Amino acid sequence: MSQNIIKNLSDAELELLNSPLGLKYLFADKKTDVAKALRLAAYEEQLRDLQAELIKLQEWVINEGKKVVILFEGRDAAGKGGAIRRITAHINPRHYRIHALPKPTEEEAGQWYFQRYVNHLPKPGEMVFFDRSWYNRAIVEPVNKFCTEEEYETFISQVNDFERMIQSSETYLIKFYFSISKEEQARRFADIKSSPLKRWKMTPVDEAAQGLWDEYTRYKERMFEVSNTENAPWKVIEADQKTKARLEALRHVLEVLPYK
Repeated sequence: MSQNIIKNLSDAELELLNSPLGLKYLFADKKTDVAKALRLAAYEEQLRDLQAELIKLQEWVINEGKKVVILFEGRDAAGKGGAIRRITAHINPRHYRIHALPKPTEEEAGQWYFQRYVNHLPKPGEMVFFDRSWYNRAIVEPVNKFCTEEEYETFISQVNDFERMIQSSETYLIKFYFSISKEEQARRFADIKSSPLKRWKMTPVDEAAQGLWDEYTRYKERMFEVSNTENAPWKVIEADQKTKARLEALRHVLEVLPYK
């Protein structure tokens, strides 16, 4: 590490760099990168503080019998799952559930569209996280021709009423949309394909996503136009940088829910 770099660091940065967290990231790679080490150490420090606060929030949910639903939407590879993992990392697993629902069964396909989601809503004292939600029908399904135009329009006409019904049953509803650029999505897809540990994540829908970028954008814009309501607004997270996106999502949850 050069003397010039050290001279340019503040006392706080030097203290962070010499902490166990800072040293861990400083020597994580063969090539020393002070800026990267500081950024990652600061991220982990902030993450830890926010996760501790989330434990207090969950205690409020449990003790007061509150019900919380948090939706995570966004393009493929936008980082929805990673954000959910950071939010739930240290809270009590007995009092939250994560749902990433598969393709509807034949029986579910014949039901009212929202029925399968109603079956997974929280009971008092519980938080439920949807890694993709009923908004599949707003973007993914029409883009990929998994639903008819009539089914899509029916969804659009009913979604706001459905969310009002959820909230009228004393349930808090938070809606996240993780937004990434086309270039960043392509980079993440390339990383997934090149990794033997991640390759399983790539689906035919993912493979088609870049070619259908403009179609996704068109349906996304209509989704916002219709469902970005005063009582259930969308929180858009700029997600090209995963660490910033995760921190922003955690802070938003803590700001929106009126825990003590």
